[in-house]
Amino acid sequence: MLYYLFLYLDKFDFPGAGVFQYISFRSAMTVITSLIISMIFGKRIINFLRKKQIGEDIRDLGLEGQMQKKGTPTMGGVIILASIIIPTLLFGDLLNVYVILMLVTTIWLGTIGFLDDYIKTFLKNKEGLAGKFKVIGQIGLGLIVGLTLYLSDDVVIRETVFEKQNVTNQEIVEGVDIADNDVVKYTNDIKCTKTTIPFVKDNEFDYEYLVSFLGNHSQKAAWIVFVIFVILIVTAVSNGANLTDGLDGLATGSSAIIGTTLGILAYLSGNMIYADYLNIMYIPLTGELVVFMGAFIGATIGFLWYNSYPAQVFMGDTGSLSIGGIIAVFAIIIRKELLIPILCGIFFMESLSVIMQVSYFKYTKRKFGAGKRIFLMSPLHHHYQMKGYPEPKIVMRFMIIGILLAVISVVTLKIR
Repeated sequence: MLYYLFLYLDKFDFPGAGVFQYISFRSAMTVITSLIISMIFGKRIINFLRKKQIGEDIRDLGLEGQMQKKGTPTMGGVIILASIIIPTLLFGDLLNVYVILMLVTTIWLGTIGFLDDYIKTFLKNKEGLAGKFKVIGQIGLGLIVGLTLYLSDDVVIRETVFEKQNVTNQEIVEGVDIADNDVVKYTNDIKCTKTTIPFVKDNEFDYEYLVSFLGNHSQKAAWIVFVIFVILIVTAVSNGANLTDGLDGLATGSSAIIGTTLGILAYLSGNMIYADYLNIMYIPLTGELVVFMGAFIGATIGFLWYNSYPAQVFMGDTGSLSIGGIIAVFAIIIRKELLIPILCGIFFMESLSVIMQVSYFKYTKRKFGAGKRIFLMSPLHHHYQMKGYPEPKIVMRFMIIGILLAVISVVTLKIR
């Protein structure tokens, strides 16, 4: 909203209005605004939740300090949602298809998480929203994202057709990109299902390769495969974030690290000069996503102020499902979804530990009559709690690992 207002004022040479054209300025403003909302208004929301006795009902698992958290306000994810949506509406380009998708993702999964928390806290149903409805919601979002990326004419990748050296001014025509003073790159915007493979030279992979045996129908079939992958990724990452939200500050801090990395990748992928220099996929219009990610980073850091040990508020499914979905959809848009197992390694290991624990328990129970466990408890962070590690130490070490994984993810831009 402010973005369009100042663009209009810039036409009349209004002092300072021109800075709103710069993504870097608007990104900084979304970070600041989301921090203000989450830290100042967040306190009021926490007090409101406490007044309404919207507290966490803790199931006794025998973990140290666990029962002390009973009654801590939950549904704090509304703080995160407000801190993301409001700054984006103020400073983002709301006509950008990618920004629209991110807002839809935030509201869609935030609503599903809110319903789950509402059923648990107000209706006193510990099971919350039935799992099948969560999955249906995640599949629905995956379909919306996948089909939008397929149908929208704005979703393209710009590829260099050929380069020409020592070009004269007479040869420079409309529709070409000038890389140097005497080098012109002739480009073409294409609609395709290409993505990026980490650590691989010429690291572009096209989903069409998976269905190339279909011949002339392979291109349309590739989009079907792509949409299926989108559904799987959205479901996996949102559930992974949900499982990680078990210790004070763990999911919030990890998400802030992941969000910062994705913001860097989006800025580079959406900038023609940097994309050309790094020899990575250039995706027009994705630079605007940095404005949205600025709000995401500010929201998670601001929420961490109250969610760090000992937590004054829990995000609940309202926050965990939405931040996981945001990360998944954002990575898909900038064609970095194959980087998720590395970048979101904390989420991945938390989910994997649950899958391994349940699968091994069922296998041993069927084979030997008594179920055995790999971990003392799952998800993985509870395993270390059972081993006697203090909660703050577990969170800090997981976040250090998260930072290391983030650095590795950025390094993939050059190491192939």
